[in-house]
Amino acid sequence: MKTLRLYGAGLLAARNINGGGTGGGSGGGGGSGRGVGTTWTRRTWQGNSLSDVTYGNGLFVAVGEDGIILTSPDGVSWTLRNSGTSRDIYGVAYAKGLFVAVGGWGTILTSSDGVTWTARTWETDDSLSSVTHGNGTFVAVGWDGAILTSPDGRSWTKRNSPTSDWLSSVTYGKGLFVAVGVSDDDGTILTSPDGVNWTERTSPASSHLSGVAYGNGLFVAVGDGGAILTSPDGVTWTQQTSGTSDWLNGVTYGNGLFVAVGDGGAILTSPDGVTWTQQTSGTGNRLNGVTYGNGLFVAVGGWGTILTSPDGVSWTQRASGTDNFLSSVTYGNGLFVAVGGSNDGGTILTSSDGVNWTARTSGTGNDLNGVAYGNGLFVAVGDGGAILTSPDGVTWTQQTSGTSDWLSGVTYGNGLFVAVGGFNDGGTILTSSDGVNWTAQTLGDYDLYDLTYGNGLFVAVGGGGTILTSPDGATWTEQTSGTDNYLFGVAYGNGLFVAVGERGTIVTSPDGVTWTAGALPTSIRFWGVAYGDGLFVAVGYGGIILTSPDGVSWTRWISGTYRSLSDVAYGDGLFVAVGECGTILTSP
Repeated sequence: MKTLRLYGAGLLAARNINGGGTGGGSGGGGGSGRGVGTTWTRRTWQGNSLSDVTYGNGLFVAVGEDGIILTSPDGVSWTLRNSGTSRDIYGVAYAKGLFVAVGGWGTILTSSDGVTWTARTWETDDSLSSVTHGNGTFVAVGWDGAILTSPDGRSWTKRNSPTSDWLSSVTYGKGLFVAVGVSDDDGTILTSPDGVNWTERTSPASSHLSGVAYGNGLFVAVGDGGAILTSPDGVTWTQQTSGTSDWLNGVTYGNGLFVAVGDGGAILTSPDGVTWTQQTSGTGNRLNGVTYGNGLFVAVGGWGTILTSPDGVSWTQRASGTDNFLSSVTYGNGLFVAVGGSNDGGTILTSSDGVNWTARTSGTGNDLNGVAYGNGLFVAVGDGGAILTSPDGVTWTQQTSGTSDWLSGVTYGNGLFVAVGGFNDGGTILTSSDGVNWTAQTLGDYDLYDLTYGNGLFVAVGGGGTILTSPDGATWTEQTSGTDNYLFGVAYGNGLFVAVGERGTIVTSPDGVTWTAGALPTSIRFWGVAYGDGLFVAVGYGGIILTSPDGVSWTRWISGTYRSLSDVAYGDGLFVAVGECGTILTSP
């Protein structure tokens, strides 16, 4: 029913410029005491690039951009955790019963269980790239040659570094810490017996070095152009032939095998660090990190890619869903349907439970902005006047709309489908009793983004605080909203219309005619709102989620994502929110 596309194709740029997301929010102190709409689980990891992964205490932990942290007991099923930061996280390690993650602007986080994370005091503003543990000491390295050490992962000391080069990775083996990185001329290699005193070593390659690991008596470093270096002692290094020109970003050792990963989904394996074999990853996404634990290799990378392998040869992709932009979601006939857009055209996903999603063929090159269900039919609308219908959410048929205007939203009520949009010659409103044959209605110069039906009334919202009402979808009356802010979403429930928009705007009305502005719980832009099980749920920029039992008093919850959420729907006891980079969240 709802779209996040603001000015047609210009939405993404507009969304990135306007507003300033604060991320998942401050949690939900107080509230209605309900479990509904308060606990959210992310159902697709696509979108957030993952930088590193480790294994410890029976748990895989992956970290990445925007403060994302995922955990998995088996490498297959992953759960999003609240890191408490929106800064990128680049490295993670486990030792002494503690996970330690490091990232941008000196970020250091620790967790005993991978679930609850605590920020630690640092002595540098340099971004930290990697962390390891050896000989009772944690060592973190990063930009400008930054080196920090800690006996417990909590208290950190900055150490003198012999270089100002960017240090990208660090490992420990054979009584020695080895850090590698990037210099102007070649790869940087440093060694230290204690993490405090460091010596710069000579690299035989002119390549930048991105990752280093130790196993089977050998240090292995990897880097750009497929560079692979090996050393038995960390001092003398030999260049090996990798057979690839792809930039290699990470390397690990496990089960008698070195595994290196890199750009374009590159995966190389070697039993001895000398002879390397290219494996098929099944993805073209960049792979940034790899680890081994519990009999399994796990590799992570761009767009939330997660791959697993029992042997380093056969790899299975574990990240689900899509990285396409999802604009709208609805529920009908036992099925959730989400729609959106990509470079290839309209995106359609379906799910019977909100957890497992299947991509469907839309048959259109136009982005889809809104979807609704009524009278046994799903109807999706989009750019260029696109209208698609489906009786089951699986097979879709293109219908003739009679317009090339951008259609932003669609709803069903009183035996009628109503679609809104416009922007070429003013606002557009189309009506249809069957979803197939559409009639254009007369409308003034309005920009309309969303509409709903309730209490015998269609209510449409749009630019400049526009609110229009109609009893039949044909005759429309402009109402006074009391705001000039853009309104992007509207819903009806419990005898109340609730409209949301930019600058945290929330206005309510019992009849669609008289509207009251509520206290602003945030200044963040809202894109969508829904009602279900006695609760209004509003979603928006930066992953914000608010809930309210009455549309007046709102409570902010942690969504677990910093991705903007474009729409939310309720069905079969479940709220489902969708947004950018294929984000899907569910809440019971």
